[in-house]
Amino acid sequence: MSVLNDFQASTRAWLEENCPPSMRTPMVQEEVVWGGRNAEFVNPDSKLWLERMSEKGWTCPTWPSEYGGGGLSKEQGMILSAELNRVNARPALNSFGISMLGPVLLEYASEEQKMRFIPDIVNGKIRWCQGYSEPGAGSDLAALATKAELFGDEYTINGSKVWTSYADQADWIFCLVRTDLDVPKHTGISFVLFDMASEGVSTKPIQLISGSSPFCETFFDDVKVPAANLVGELNAGWTIAKRLLQHERTMISGFGLANDSGDKGGTTSTVATLEGAAMHYRGDSGKISDPVLRDQIAQFKIDTDAFAFTSQRSVEESKQGQGPNATSSMLKYYGCELNKRRYELLLKAMGSQSLGWEGAGFAEDELKITREWLRSKANSIEGGTLEVQLNVIAKRVLGLPDMLSMSKK
Repeated sequence: MSVLNDFQASTRAWLEENCPPSMRTPMVQEEVVWGGRNAEFVNPDSKLWLERMSEKGWTCPTWPSEYGGGGLSKEQGMILSAELNRVNARPALNSFGISMLGPVLLEYASEEQKMRFIPDIVNGKIRWCQGYSEPGAGSDLAALATKAELFGDEYTINGSKVWTSYADQADWIFCLVRTDLDVPKHTGISFVLFDMASEGVSTKPIQLISGSSPFCETFFDDVKVPAANLVGELNAGWTIAKRLLQHERTMISGFGLANDSGDKGGTTSTVATLEGAAMHYRGDSGKISDPVLRDQIAQFKIDTDAFAFTSQRSVEESKQGQGPNATSSMLKYYGCELNKRRYELLLKAMGSQSLGWEGAGFAEDELKITREWLRSKANSIEGGTLEVQLNVIAKRVLGLPDMLSMSKK
């Protein structure tokens, strides 16, 4: 214990000295750090904070130190997380490389690929996007048609992807491609990495009802990709794809614990926002006068606390060496439903002020909530629809029979 106590003391001292004051305030959306070769830092402290954290490997604290990670033990990682929370430190880096790609590279990539890509993920040098869904392959992802043909030491890729988050701002893509047309669909898929600046790659933002465009259509026209960028074995990409989806679903489940600014601020900030909105817009003082709304917010607090504890338990179980599993579908399902409930309660608390789209009668924050409420509806789709998650839970967690397979017998 003395070793862990020493680590806690040194971590606390380091954070007090190195975490800038502005990085101890709630995250502002325009100051979220995505990294990448074209990274812009609205707040100079954000760049300083990223540099200091990545230098210690603490953007990925439990990843192996030989690849730039922090090399911390599970217990040390928990202490670091607690100390960061204690000072209300912002995440130094928001990255699909950290939340999705990096873990599968550590598990499936060659040593050369790990040395090439993982340090740049830790340091925020590459901004990644995900090439999974296609116009004809969404819930049935294995039906994807984007084709990669090998000519010499290069693949030529043709096809398209859709709902590619931030593809127009990403540096590289981790992409599922079909490399064998003559085998069952799940067994002819490979997992490749390539530069979005490659000739033949183009993107087109998709305008959402909320007014924002985080998603894109992505097109590949005779894109040349080195064969060395194939991760894992040829035609074995579906195994990697499923593993990455487990990491993605665990990440998305955190929406259920997010506050209004988009960071995972925990239940206290979330409920305080709901209670504050209810009292502000209804002229209450001390407690919410509407008993129904008061009960709904109280129940939300209970459910959010239970979800937070369950999520933490799942994280700790995954650190026992087995990684994420089908439980990620349970967390994704409930976390996204919880996030949607939160916005429904916010709108109920705000009353008619939640109905604005533009005009002098509405504050900027009110219009923002309305748009974020619309955006929350996409939680039901991204990372696999809620129906897909229920199927995974039925088969992998509850052990129920596959009705589709039974119907074919």
